[in-house]
Amino acid sequence: MTERSFTEVLQETEQRCRNMDAPLSARLSAFADELRRLNGEFADVVDRLVARLEASGAGETAPLPGEEMPDFLLPDQSGRLVSLKELLAKGPVAIAFQRGDWCPYCRITADVLAENYSKIEALGAELVAVTPDREQFNSELRSGASARFPILSDMDNGYALLVNVAIWVGEEKQRFLKAAGWDLSTYQGNDAWTLPIPATFVVGTDGLVKERFIDPDYRKHMAVEDMLAALKSCAA
Repeated sequence: MTERSFTEVLQETEQRCRNMDAPLSARLSAFADELRRLNGEFADVVDRLVARLEASGAGETAPLPGEEMPDFLLPDQSGRLVSLKELLAKGPVAIAFQRGDWCPYCRITADVLAENYSKIEALGAELVAVTPDREQFNSELRSGASARFPILSDMDNGYALLVNVAIWVGEEKQRFLKAAGWDLSTYQGNDAWTLPIPATFVVGTDGLVKERFIDPDYRKHMAVEDMLAALKSCAA
């Protein structure tokens, strides 16, 4: 019997976590724990990256609650341009920055967001995901999660840079990502090796941030329950 590769085992682990009947945080933690068991060296690289970002204050200068959220005009997975102003004319908006279709944590998160999208719609609100991936990969992320919310392409991380959530992955993490088969240049169409922090902003119809989640540790994302509560308070 042929021994399975690390990538194959990781894919199986990801699928198990995606199929869990559990909150987003539990699914992400389960995947992170299994990754550490499978490849402690890779997990240690992630820990060092997170420590570097935390020490540098990554994401701290992103828009705070009460501050204006910059507008965007970005293509969705079908190439249609979408603006924040257009979305806010209909109701409050949750903006979820994601690293891309290649990222297991983002695919797990996309599943959970898709599962809860009807609750967002029921509040008269909208959700958009923003990644630095090209449209074809955002289309794959959307279809893979059976999602109905738009996934926007932030080429060269322009919008992420504008709101101060873009980070450089660093040479060590770059080497390990490539070794695992994740060459970001394929997905992003550039060699910058820059990614957004998986930050989430809930924006009211007045264009002001009502709630935000910022954590340089990409193994953690905003709880869906917190997003729904913030959107509900906007609609109240």
